[in-house]
Amino acid sequence: MAGEQVQVLNALDVAKTQWYHFTAIIIAGMGFFTDAYDLFCVSLVTKLLGRIYYHVDGAAKPGTLPPNVSAAVNGVAFCGTLSGQLFFGWLGDKLGRKKVYGMTLMLMVICSIASGLSFGREPKSIMATLCFFRFWLGFGIGGDYPLSATIMSEYSNKKTRGAFIAAVFAMQGFGILAGGVFAIIISSAFNARFTSPAYEVNPISSTVPEADFVWRIIVMVGALPAGLTYYWRMKMPETPRYTALVAKNMKQAAADMSKVLNIDMEAEQQNAEKPLPGLAAEDRSTGLYGLFSRQFVRRHGLHLLGTTSTWFLLDIAFYSQNLFQKDIFSAVGWLPPAKTMNAIEEVYRIARAQTLIALCSTVPGYWFTVALIDRMGRFAIQLMGFFFMTVFMFALAIPYDHWTHKENHIGFVVIYSLTFFFANFGPNATTFVVPAEIFPARFRSTCHGISAASGKLGAIIGAFGFLYLAQNQDKAKADAGYPAGIGIRNALIVLGGVNFFGLLFTFLVPESKGKSLEQMSGELEDEVEAKQALEHQQQQAYSSRTVPVL
Repeated sequence: MAGEQVQVLNALDVAKTQWYHFTAIIIAGMGFFTDAYDLFCVSLVTKLLGRIYYHVDGAAKPGTLPPNVSAAVNGVAFCGTLSGQLFFGWLGDKLGRKKVYGMTLMLMVICSIASGLSFGREPKSIMATLCFFRFWLGFGIGGDYPLSATIMSEYSNKKTRGAFIAAVFAMQGFGILAGGVFAIIISSAFNARFTSPAYEVNPISSTVPEADFVWRIIVMVGALPAGLTYYWRMKMPETPRYTALVAKNMKQAAADMSKVLNIDMEAEQQNAEKPLPGLAAEDRSTGLYGLFSRQFVRRHGLHLLGTTSTWFLLDIAFYSQNLFQKDIFSAVGWLPPAKTMNAIEEVYRIARAQTLIALCSTVPGYWFTVALIDRMGRFAIQLMGFFFMTVFMFALAIPYDHWTHKENHIGFVVIYSLTFFFANFGPNATTFVVPAEIFPARFRSTCHGISAASGKLGAIIGAFGFLYLAQNQDKAKADAGYPAGIGIRNALIVLGGVNFFGLLFTFLVPESKGKSLEQMSGELEDEVEAKQALEHQQQQAYSSRTVPVL
């Protein structure tokens, strides 16, 4: 690698923490705030949608979404997210992080608003429209994963890089919390203004017509934080690492660093890297191995297997827990039976329960990671998190009958909260951080997108599978339209086993604490080898054209 490239990258690695670092955390973090709000707010209003659009006259219980509709509403955004992670991850490496970054945010804003405006005369058409816009909402959300992580990692110094990337991801906790708090405010206001009896008193009157506005407002407000940060996201320059290592424009990389990080890079601006003699600009990277090449598999194959498998296993457990908290709380009696509440009161109760979990365990877990990741290291935190998630999941599942007794509900909620705490002070944060640190810049965003997409595949399994798995083993006691499942207890045992496998696959993930991105990815050696190969190729070509003098 040219000396000027080394100087630019070293300057990034040893740069003091600047105001711009915190600005970048807020700008990138607002995307994740919106991501979490949009993905999880639907779990707050799912039961309300069932009451409004699938009411059955004379039924003993309020209407619920049919199994296929419920699975679609909960899971379609994850399908979009998976697609967006792969597409925008690849595009971020091809076009640059900055050029793609605004697209994802604008897609989130438009589709958040459109989801709340879902139209149609029949429930089927309303749900279809909602699912359509939630898919594209997820597509935009998916792009934010690889781009935000990569941008933050490429701007950070090696001493505090883990904390900065984790802080961006930790904004998810505030998004989940904000979704719950806003749902409490809206449902309280509507319930006070439009009073109605419980379902068991008057099934028709228990769902007032104005309840249709409640879910729409909750869903649409997700566009607000994303829209507020769009301008600042567009003002962010391209990351110097991408400009230097992929675009090969040292002058621009140095100029961008000087602008945002208050680093004097005058010398580097005079030393823009020039192409090797005889090579077209597009051929400068010839000799560097490509994604999924034999050399990539040899160098990074196990690393990619480690990041994809751990994120996949984590999200099966994490998203099934998060999306179906309301079902678990109802099963242990922490939420009263649906028939004893009106429609809006049920939203309030579900939101209150999820907000309590977020406040006491989810948010603190994220910020414990931010505080300690550059001290303990990624590997230790991820291993510890998976271990305690396994222990607490089995502690809930094995004596499950004990927790269903009313006097033990508090204990159940405490242990359930601890599983969330160690998910976030553990693999939920580290699986996001590590893929942004261990792969070469030319496909860093793509590999992060692949890892994240693997996680969302796990989330889809959790969102769709847990709906059926957690049903009562007695079909008569299962929710309307669902087949008999294995019950909550056995479903929790399955999730405990999933967490244990996550612990095992963690051993494939390297430790990146305190190391530069180029040291972790081996890019310094790659550049040297590629340049030597190209020079040798040039020399051979020149020799073959030289006619010896007789």
